[in-house]
Amino acid sequence: MNETGLVMPLLDLIIIVIYIILVLALGLLSVRKTKLSSQQYFLAGKSLPWFMVGAALFSANISTIHLVGLAASGYNEGLVWGNFEWMATFCLIILALVFAPFYFRTKISTLPEFLEKRYSRGARLMAAFMAIIAALFIHIGMSIYAGAIVFKKFFGTDVIVSIIIISIVTAIYTILGGLKAVVVTETIQTVILIFGALIVTVFCLLALPAHGITSLAQLKGAMRPDQLSMLHTNSQVGLNWYAVFLGYPILGIWYWCTDQTIVQRVLGSRSEPDAQHGALFAGLLKITPVFIMVLPGVFGYVLFRDIIGNNANETLPVLIMNLIPVGIRGIIAAALLAALMSTISAALNSAATLVAIDIAKSIKPNLRDKAQVNIGRVSAVLIMILAIIWSTQGGRYSSIFEAINAIGSDLAPPITAVFLWGVLWKRGTKQAAIVTLISGFLMGITAFILDLPLFGTKKIITEGLGIPFLMQAWWMFVICSIIYVTTSLLTPKPEPSKIEGLTWKSPKEILIGKRITGITDPRLLAAFLFALMVVLYFIFR
Repeated sequence: MNETGLVMPLLDLIIIVIYIILVLALGLLSVRKTKLSSQQYFLAGKSLPWFMVGAALFSANISTIHLVGLAASGYNEGLVWGNFEWMATFCLIILALVFAPFYFRTKISTLPEFLEKRYSRGARLMAAFMAIIAALFIHIGMSIYAGAIVFKKFFGTDVIVSIIIISIVTAIYTILGGLKAVVVTETIQTVILIFGALIVTVFCLLALPAHGITSLAQLKGAMRPDQLSMLHTNSQVGLNWYAVFLGYPILGIWYWCTDQTIVQRVLGSRSEPDAQHGALFAGLLKITPVFIMVLPGVFGYVLFRDIIGNNANETLPVLIMNLIPVGIRGIIAAALLAALMSTISAALNSAATLVAIDIAKSIKPNLRDKAQVNIGRVSAVLIMILAIIWSTQGGRYSSIFEAINAIGSDLAPPITAVFLWGVLWKRGTKQAAIVTLISGFLMGITAFILDLPLFGTKKIITEGLGIPFLMQAWWMFVICSIIYVTTSLLTPKPEPSKIEGLTWKSPKEILIGKRITGITDPRLLAAFLFALMVVLYFIFR
């Protein structure tokens, strides 16, 4: 490691260049000789099978932030940060059983469109605006910042040069090919990503005996206290078990069940079972990051804490450069590229979809198909430029992973409240939806500004009041729910005919509304996945 970064050998650089060319070619070939309609461009012509849906959900979520950030978090605090991965599995079960059936049956193209059907056009426009903000600030902006940090470490190249190359390659197949190109590349990138992360974990395990560690007891003895525990009672970073179980579902339901960037893959499913099975498959995949992304950070503390010291973000680069042979390093770097590119491409496509369908088409209902696609492409370029500008502010946060979750905690509560109560409670009104979205957004903006560390000041809510971001999410959700219920009871009931097929008759209908169709019934698969998570939490409690 030198002052300019960790420079890759020529063989590894060749592997990376080949990977970039292949991703670009495969993405564009997936839509060759095809005149893209708006449905094909934004929803892949609703042709995606369950395994592509699941892989794309996973890949759209996992970014360079995860690979680097989770390793750094594992180094500092241990597996407790893995709760953001395992709790996602429960939220994906909710997506499969509670939300996906409505999304597919109503034939919507965007999540805000569902809100228009359930509530009003005003709710749709407000939700679309908030979703674009989330894509810009979280999915794209922070991913670009993470990429800048990582690639400077690996390649010793100028940050701007690295970002421009990655952004151009990703933008080309995303803007030209639409969702089909994105999902095809995401499926490939998921395989590369998991394989690359698995390689790091295996080499960490192989290195332990050379450091005198041959048993679990010796491994635990070399770790920080509770570094292998998922459930903490006195977390120094605000991740106590009650904060995780109260606060994360608010972020998780917003992110996995209502965020356009993620759920767009479900909307592109070829059938309702594919939509549900895809979500559950993604839930199964979300078990793996704890073992192949967080755990290597724990191993990094055991093996190289003298080298890493207090620079936790260097954990993954140090592991790669010290344990992985030349040639294989190129594969790992390709995995980092895969993570970065898949996240950016997913967010770009979803943001373009929101602008073209929810905003442009709402303003001009007779908008032609070709014009709609062109608007989507132009908006993707503009959003990419704005995200690059925002990415320069990533250094204001102590960690990238904290940044995305802290910003998510500000945006999630009103959206979660409006969607969740909207499908579970028939009494929810259009007035309640718009009041909750606007008031919740204003609360979130206020919290964001108060906790943004400007000019060296401390975070007023997190540090000053002692309310960590997960609990902020929980309490804002409670306030938004009170606003929603109160406003609903003070305004006229929605007409039953207008919300028919948009809400569950009762919560129990989700599980017993129809008879079990066989071993592949989503409810049985969800029960198996739920039981598996309970067992894992018991083991790593």
